[in-house]
Amino acid sequence: MKRFIREVPVRRYCFVLRVRPDRLAEYRARHAAVWPEMLRALRAAGWHDYALFLHPDGLLVGYVRADDLAAAQAAMARTEVNARWQAEMAPFFTELDGRRPDEGFVLLEEIFDLDEQLASLDGPHPGDARSWRLGRPPLSAQPPRPAEDPTSHQKRVI
Repeated sequence: MKRFIREVPVRRYCFVLRVRPDRLAEYRARHAAVWPEMLRALRAAGWHDYALFLHPDGLLVGYVRADDLAAAQAAMARTEVNARWQAEMAPFFTELDGRRPDEGFVLLEEIFDLDEQLASLDGPHPGDARSWRLGRPPLSAQPPRPAEDPTSHQKRVI
């Protein structure tokens, strides 16, 4: 039996948005059954390990791995299913100022990586997250991302 190793995107991204408190239950329900064509389009566009976390006050935190988030977003923007999904999701969010939800991401700066710091002490260990990142450069070697004010949802950084 042949085993295939899938190359894993090496960049991690985290972003925040704000869901309207009166729409939280419906937002959760919509994401419990995302359209299969939307799921497939996200994967084809380069989105991996994409997850959303929702606080009861409406703070939405997203996490995704991609080779290049801007390219992955641009690939999605070219799909018809994304246009439909974004149009349906827009009413759930605050402070988009006419933008689609996928254009309103406020990216957060990664400031700590346990595996990176442990590896710097005594090298990577078998089974740690470094083994599946396939050579992701250490945070210190990545170009700095502009700092964002996480309370401001009017800035777009991609």
